[in-house]
Amino acid sequence: MSTLLEKTESFVMDTLNEKLDKKLVYHSLSHTLRVVEKASELAEDAKLEESEKERLLIAAWFHDTGFTVNRAEHEDESVKIASEFLKNEGVETSFIDEVNQTILATKMDVTPSSKLEKLLKDADCSHLGSKNYNEFSQLLQKEMELLTDEKIKETDWINKNIDFLTNGHRFYTDVAVKKWEKQKSKNLAQLIKTEKKIKQENKKLSQKKEELKFKKEKVELPERGIETMFRVALRNHITLSDIADTKANILLSVNAIIISMALSTLIPKLDNPSNSYLIYPSVIFIAFTVVSIVLSILATRPNVTQGKFSKEDIANKKVNLIFFGNFHKMSLQEFEWGMSEMMKDRDYLYGSLTKDLYFLGLVLNRKYSLLRTTYTVFMIGIIVSVIAFAIAFHMQSRTDVISVVAQLF
Repeated sequence: MSTLLEKTESFVMDTLNEKLDKKLVYHSLSHTLRVVEKASELAEDAKLEESEKERLLIAAWFHDTGFTVNRAEHEDESVKIASEFLKNEGVETSFIDEVNQTILATKMDVTPSSKLEKLLKDADCSHLGSKNYNEFSQLLQKEMELLTDEKIKETDWINKNIDFLTNGHRFYTDVAVKKWEKQKSKNLAQLIKTEKKIKQENKKLSQKKEELKFKKEKVELPERGIETMFRVALRNHITLSDIADTKANILLSVNAIIISMALSTLIPKLDNPSNSYLIYPSVIFIAFTVVSIVLSILATRPNVTQGKFSKEDIANKKVNLIFFGNFHKMSLQEFEWGMSEMMKDRDYLYGSLTKDLYFLGLVLNRKYSLLRTTYTVFMIGIIVSVIAFAIAFHMQSRTDVISVVAQLF
């Protein structure tokens, strides 16, 4: 590396580090280093002479230094900074002019003419043919948002990039085309794919918003709330009925087991005169158990009605066709006719649902009342039986003691 190039590198790095706006997250020192690196690669591939390569790299170092003075006209400011620096270093005028022309060629609306201008222009846009294009694009988007204090829509930014890659850019040198054109085409294809995906997602989102708006604006019919109320209430009643039947079955099973054990174990021992003291406690125990079984059966025993209705009943809205007990003996044709008539009449339909809910409530009341009585009888029976057995054992013990004392005396 020449002495002038070393001095240029040191000067530019110090200038950018000290004076560059922190909002410039894309046009930063990293961008300049990347452009210098890519310019060096192109120079090697183009087999430039050392003097040409030096001028190209110096232009690459200075091409964005103008951002430290004026962002809008940064290329012109970069030329001023480069000219002043090179003059102070005693560089000849022709060298300075060529460097300046090369820097000015990096303007967006300028078409490069010389070999060095084309190489620097391609190096400055090398990110378009990079595998990390998305990261560079996001940095540039963020920089523009920070500088303008405005959020850029993703779709707008993608459209802008597609338009630039399609119509606003080309690589000017054969070496750049060979190195980056293929990846640039891939990046463009990915942008188009992303744009299509976003459009589809936005379309779905828009449809969902419209559906939600329609649902919010739609006046909900009272029938819907009524139907929900009936559905929830009937489901709760059926659940409570299942719970009641389960509890009754548990009591029935427990008492059946107790009866079986009593008949197989306890009753046979009562034939022995020595066990006569167990008769009364056993009778009490078994009696309460039998009563508990009877009450459990009553709690679960279904009631079936006559299962018939007439056309007069339908006309007078007397029969509830929702309950099976009112139609199980009717023919299918008669039942279908009755259901059809009921569904034509809103008041009759809701009246039937109301009756069904009411009678389910009556059944539940009967079941839970019997269950409460059953549990009470079972609890009292267990307590009384235990006390009776305790008293019987206690009295038998005293009798045995008296008999032993009488035998002694």
